[in-house]
Amino acid sequence: MTMAERKRCEYCEKDAIGVQSFGYCVAYVCRDHADGLLLALKPGEKQSYDECYLERFDTAEHY
Repeated sequence: MTMAERKRCEYCEKDAIGVQSFGYCVAYVCRDHADGLLLALKPGEKQSYDECYLERFDTAEHY
């Protein structure tokens, strides 16, 4: 992900570390606002089950 493609946290505008979706609620989130399930993922890893989708951005050099 390049600087031009960087997503911002929906809650505080910090750089987002990933996207999390729980049913109808989808949000780009920073480390401070990420759910524990998202924080448990490695950079570049994705997880989906039932109505949940989690994707940790591949930004290991930044986080």
